[in-house]
Amino acid sequence: MTSTKLATLVSGIKPTGDLHIGNYFGAMRQQVELAQSGKYRPFIFVADYHALNSMQDAEEMRRRTRELVMAYLAIGLDPEEVVLFKQSDVPACTELAWIFDAITTMPYLMRAHAYKDAEAKNKEISVGTFNYPMLMAADILLYDAAVVPVGADQKQHVEYARDTAEKFNRIFKTEVFKLPEPYILPDVAVVPGTDGRKMSKSYGNVIPLFATRDELHKRVMSIVTDSSGDRPENVYAMHKLVRTESELGKMYDEHHGNYKMLKELLFEDLDRYLAPIRAKYEELAQNPSLIDDVLRRGKQEARTISEAKMEQVRAAIGIT
Repeated sequence: MTSTKLATLVSGIKPTGDLHIGNYFGAMRQQVELAQSGKYRPFIFVADYHALNSMQDAEEMRRRTRELVMAYLAIGLDPEEVVLFKQSDVPACTELAWIFDAITTMPYLMRAHAYKDAEAKNKEISVGTFNYPMLMAADILLYDAAVVPVGADQKQHVEYARDTAEKFNRIFKTEVFKLPEPYILPDVAVVPGTDGRKMSKSYGNVIPLFATRDELHKRVMSIVTDSSGDRPENVYAMHKLVRTESELGKMYDEHHGNYKMLKELLFEDLDRYLAPIRAKYEELAQNPSLIDDVLRRGKQEARTISEAKMEQVRAAIGIT
């Protein structure tokens, strides 16, 4: 494991929905590169308690949790260098969230984006949805996170954690919690879907990250093209994910107007890029005991770190 003297990086991922190349190129690849940089001690967790707000099927939860762990291993996370674990394997997380609840007001939580979005859509809002910023703050603060990689639209998550850490320290006259910083992922790609809108499973326009070669070909050939421009922009935007613009300039000039050929070239490039990831994922799927071992080791380390922090918390609030 990387030296504990390194600053801690914390990131969580909900096991909801099949992963697609928008997830990978939009965030996952950058998170793995950051974890591999040697600058941080990474704690990466499967946010299964967060997922419970929208997914309430036990078998699906188990399956998607394992799929997510396999996916991160397949794209390059090294379990020897990263603490990879399930949120639910750390009892201190929910304990700390309750302690934070006791010092948090309802008007403050009503500012959260998820609550506002649900309210705007007239959805019936669960307590879990309303309260999730405190669970997220616990996720971040338990491990003394220095940085939390997020997209620009997720910066509020880290701001809630910072506010909560500052408030706890002030109320209980302590310095138990460090204030984390958001790490805004640079060059985060907005990956277009097959219909030109942002790739999203809710739109049904995704290209699965672990699609077979045949399925990948079918999805790429279904990309909507606009014949009014000099080039098929949706195809080009996706192609930029795996080739440089100088390479694409020559390619698209050579096949100007031949959209079918450009889709075929995109398919071959995507397949070449994704094939090693797909092969690794399939290999991991045949070795379930390895996933068990990774999660077992991650659980042990995350519990050790979190319990040490909770001893400080309990002493600060006067229950030890």
